[in-house]
Amino acid sequence: MNVIVAAKHYITKMIDDAGPGMKVLLMDKDTTGIVSMVYAQSEILQKEVFLFERIDSQGREVMKHLKAVIFVRPSKENTESLKKELKFPKYGSYYLYFSNVLAKSYVKQLAECDDQEVVKEVQEFYADYYAVSPHLFSLNIVGSSKGKNWDADKQERTTDGIFALLLSLRKKPFIRYQQTSQMCKRLAESVMQKMLQEKSLFDFRQSDTPLLLIVDRTDDPVTPLLNQWTYQSMVHELLGIKNNRIDLSTIPGIQKELKEVVLSAEHDDVYRDNMYLNFGEIAANIKRLMDKFQVNAKSNQKLESIADMKAFVENYPQFRKMSGTVSKHVTVVSELSRLVSDHCLLEVSELEQDIACRSDHALHLQSTRKLILNQKVRHIDATRLVLLYALRYERTPNNEIKALRNDLQKRGVDDQLLKLVLNIIEYCGATVRGSDIFGQNKNALAMTEKFIKGLKGVENIYTQHKPHIHDILMI
Repeated sequence: MNVIVAAKHYITKMIDDAGPGMKVLLMDKDTTGIVSMVYAQSEILQKEVFLFERIDSQGREVMKHLKAVIFVRPSKENTESLKKELKFPKYGSYYLYFSNVLAKSYVKQLAECDDQEVVKEVQEFYADYYAVSPHLFSLNIVGSSKGKNWDADKQERTTDGIFALLLSLRKKPFIRYQQTSQMCKRLAESVMQKMLQEKSLFDFRQSDTPLLLIVDRTDDPVTPLLNQWTYQSMVHELLGIKNNRIDLSTIPGIQKELKEVVLSAEHDDVYRDNMYLNFGEIAANIKRLMDKFQVNAKSNQKLESIADMKAFVENYPQFRKMSGTVSKHVTVVSELSRLVSDHCLLEVSELEQDIACRSDHALHLQSTRKLILNQKVRHIDATRLVLLYALRYERTPNNEIKALRNDLQKRGVDDQLLKLVLNIIEYCGATVRGSDIFGQNKNALAMTEKFIKGLKGVENIYTQHKPHIHDILMI
């Protein structure tokens, strides 16, 4: 089940189905990102796609010699844009592809606008999600709920995304959801309802029946509060990734070509090989990559014969690619290292892990207060420590949750973060969670396993905690 392969297959097929000849690829704001996640522009150029446009862009030129491959979400806005396009076509022929189920009423409206009969193909290709890595996708949704209830539009978009994912992977699953969450229940029902409405689309064979498990953060609020130490997660947490792109423009003295870089497991072997490694391993690997590049660079300086020059010219594209890769990863790793050092993230992470993995109220209270007073620690990290403390010690009679919140306020933490301290217990406190994330009610077998693990020791104090989903999958 590789979501990158699934999404890329659809995009390849829609371009190939248009046949030979020069093409323009028209997309909307969502599908532009979806395509860019799995296809490099240079790859698409090789398929005779020479122009990339937004379906809603104004002032596009008339180019009747081009075939238009259109890939958009089946929304009302996109349908209106397509109707205008077909009434006054700018290209010789049109191949329409929708990332999800297109309502029959929209099909009729589009047909009525195709007076010049330029539409050659209309299909549904279910690449309605952002393929981040082979086993991870996103819908780029921020703020899916209002309190503990779904935002209606976000629920619909989430349902559409999961529905498309299942079709693209050709999976008809059993659906299970977190019993304590109404949002999980509503999403499960919504996905099932859509599957029943479009049951003919699921008329395919499968060797076994997979499980679609729907959970939310109310059962595991701890994991997202911890600093993570793999390459991918550190970049996401400390620098921010949007559709595989990282903005490095705020780094002092950054070179122009490195102000925005792409980290894609599909197109960057170094990133693919290191994305799940811990930070220490990454630094060592980048050092080896740098050493290898320097050796190659020195060898290319010795052009003493025609044969040397010929070999250099033949290897120059690979040399340039390696140069760009080295520069990119050295810059990213250097910035991560700076942030870790400047904001005491090792010290912060050690305390986060300790609070998550064991109970020691006096020590954790003292250590949390110490880091709150440290001005090198970021506001977000200080707040996370208080949130972890609140979750761990909410039922401890002499807890200091309010006092720590006051300490954050004195520190200058903004109101939005301060509200989290009050809200987190209501959202995912002990009375809400269905899971025992701190191991306070574990059975004898689980306690024995924990004791044995303690005897063996912990290889890395920064990665002691195991997410709740790990325990679920081990059942």
